[in-house]
Amino acid sequence: MKELSAERRALLAAVLSLLVIIAWSYFYKPPQAQKPPARAPSQTASPSVGQSAGTAAPPSGVSGAGQALAASAAPPPAVAKYATEEKTIIIESGLYRVEMSNRGAVVRSWQLKRYKDDAKPPRTLDLVHPDAARQLGGWPLSLALEDAQLELAANQALFEVTPSGTTLEAPAEVRFEWSDAHLQVSKHLKFDRGYVVEIDTSVLLDGKPLAHSVAWRGGFGDTTAYMPAESVQVFLSAGGKLEQLPHKKLNLANEPAQRQRQAGPFDYAGIEDHYFAAAFSPRAGSLALTYWKLERDVQQDGKPAKEPVAEMAVGSNTPGPLALRLYVGPKDLDELKKLNPPLTDLIQFGWLEFISAPLFYLLEWLHRYVPNYGWAIILMTVLLNTLLFPLKVKSWRSMQRMQKVAPEVKSIQERYKKYSMRDPRKQQMNQEVMAVYSREGINPMGGCLPMLLQMPIWFGLYRMLNVTIELRHAPWVGWIRDLSAKDPYYILPVLMTVTMYLMQKMTPATATDPAQQRMMNLMPLFFGVLFFSMSSGLVLYIFTSNLVGMAQQWYLNRTAPHLKQPAGKIAKK
Repeated sequence: MKELSAERRALLAAVLSLLVIIAWSYFYKPPQAQKPPARAPSQTASPSVGQSAGTAAPPSGVSGAGQALAASAAPPPAVAKYATEEKTIIIESGLYRVEMSNRGAVVRSWQLKRYKDDAKPPRTLDLVHPDAARQLGGWPLSLALEDAQLELAANQALFEVTPSGTTLEAPAEVRFEWSDAHLQVSKHLKFDRGYVVEIDTSVLLDGKPLAHSVAWRGGFGDTTAYMPAESVQVFLSAGGKLEQLPHKKLNLANEPAQRQRQAGPFDYAGIEDHYFAAAFSPRAGSLALTYWKLERDVQQDGKPAKEPVAEMAVGSNTPGPLALRLYVGPKDLDELKKLNPPLTDLIQFGWLEFISAPLFYLLEWLHRYVPNYGWAIILMTVLLNTLLFPLKVKSWRSMQRMQKVAPEVKSIQERYKKYSMRDPRKQQMNQEVMAVYSREGINPMGGCLPMLLQMPIWFGLYRMLNVTIELRHAPWVGWIRDLSAKDPYYILPVLMTVTMYLMQKMTPATATDPAQQRMMNLMPLFFGVLFFSMSSGLVLYIFTSNLVGMAQQWYLNRTAPHLKQPAGKIAKK
């Protein structure tokens, strides 16, 4: 065999080397380089869109052509922004102490420093219900979204907080920000020294504004009050007209799609109990309202039961940022007047407002000079009974005349006693009795006039005590520590019943029928039972009114000869 030249040997070596390289590359592939992870390794702390709150994010280093194709088609991801651990921020002023968490950027406690709850012993009032919020999974100032997964992601995320301090003194600003590859959420809160907070929120999905609402969830008000769930209701005001929605008017909604919604616009909307309110109003744009209720498990008389929890949220009708003003505080008339818009309609005196409101203003005027509301009520009672005294004199004169004709009236009644009540001749008896009254110039209802005038005052005072925070936890003396609550030892109701009975004995009797007399004798006992559990402020008014009435009746009985007038001088009615 002819020996190959050096050139050919070099060429053959090159070809063989190339074949070896190709074969090696074919049979022994080198490992493919891993792509750097697209998310931070602590992503499990903040669930991404469409992922459950407690589920870890899937690994992002999966290789393959499908991932490369998806990456080229998708928009560039937003820069992830989140905290790595939960943090509590406290904002304080002389009026409140608000505790917020960066998990969801929500409120965990909202204490009003000047008010106590109804617990024994009383504690600083907290308007947030932590037990209900934990059980139902919602807190004040959480976000409400149409998509349940987006809502869960936003309300479970760990937000970055600015400033970094844990305790801030009002006026103060707090900014919460969070984002993942798709969802971006920001909340900016400005606290002043009063009860008002300005809230700015923004939610973006893949860079586009998303419609959202700011919610008050997890209950509201004084949980230690009597039947607290029954006193809480959602409210909205449009065109100066306030509408209140108790829990019976709210849908049970376990999903966002089941919530009720009103597009507005509204002047303000919120949630309230008897004495406190959280009211949202728009700083820009219009306001839409969403409201619903949930049920939480409670124990009633040692048995499992369901308690309704009213919840609500305010937002705009179009996607975009929100600019809100939030008042969280007492339904104090002076405080509500300062706001824009004024929230004075939250104090609802009801259909007796024309009586309740003047009584409240009179009591407040007296309280300027008498610092104790109990003594102010006593002074108001004396003043009102003095103003009504001329009518009492007129009533007394009418009763004197009725006593004078009582034998004649009784004789007419005796003549018709044998007839049944359905007999037409009974009508003739009534006509004869009325003829006697007309001849003597007597108004049969004249003796009832003072009582008829007092009863609207009773009802007006009852309503005023139920809605005005000034009387809440206002003491009088000794055992009376709260004029808006019942007497804990029922001493005032007993005194009221006794004085009412004594005053009745001092008043001239006008009833000639034995059945009517028995009914009149039972009236003090009837009123005693009726007012047994009423607010002590109302019972104090009636008790004082009875004492003043007894003094006036004593005066009339002593001066009877000087007050009598001929019947003809009294205008017939």
